[in-house]
Amino acid sequence: MIILVTGAAGPTGAAVSEYFRKNGDTVIGVDKDDVDLLDRAAVQDLADRIDREHGRLDGVVHLVGGWRGSGTFAETSLDDWDLLHDLLIRTLQHVSLAFEPLLRRSDNGRFVIVSAKAAGHPTAGGAVYAAAKAAAEAWTLSLADALKDTPSAATILVVKALVNDAMRAERPEGGFPGFTDVNDLATAIGGLYDRPATEINGTRLDLTS
Repeated sequence: MIILVTGAAGPTGAAVSEYFRKNGDTVIGVDKDDVDLLDRAAVQDLADRIDREHGRLDGVVHLVGGWRGSGTFAETSLDDWDLLHDLLIRTLQHVSLAFEPLLRRSDNGRFVIVSAKAAGHPTAGGAVYAAAKAAAEAWTLSLADALKDTPSAATILVVKALVNDAMRAERPEGGFPGFTDVNDLATAIGGLYDRPATEINGTRLDLTS
């Protein structure tokens, strides 16, 4: 398969990319140093190049993220909203709009975002993060509706938070209860290809339960 991983430079992107490469798939990993995902034209150019070079795309794993929060609701900074809007929503919009036509042509395409339980259970100090995640989920569900008559699917994977080996080494006493390991996330993403598109399209799969 041909798999695009955005946000590929981080630990999560590395784990997902390694999973697919080990399975013999071609991974196209991009990060902000490769393509500015806030530049709609640049993202479209990437889609056109993948179309020319490979003729298809079988997966988009969108891993661009970030977190901002405050101590109380009243202390919320709308500058944080502006930042998260770009990271969590605008990049998703550009990527999904550019690659939806390619996914429609795939025999078994998947579009995946990682959301957080906070989207459904916002806290007073987490307003900007929860609202941005909820907006990203709504956008992805709209993409799912666009793909409903195709062999492809758009799916939301829900975590409390992600953990990797570097985090554990930095905080060996942490425990990270309820966190999802990035390698387990990668396995869950890969497992979406073993399920019918109609079963997972437009669904929120909770990896914390």
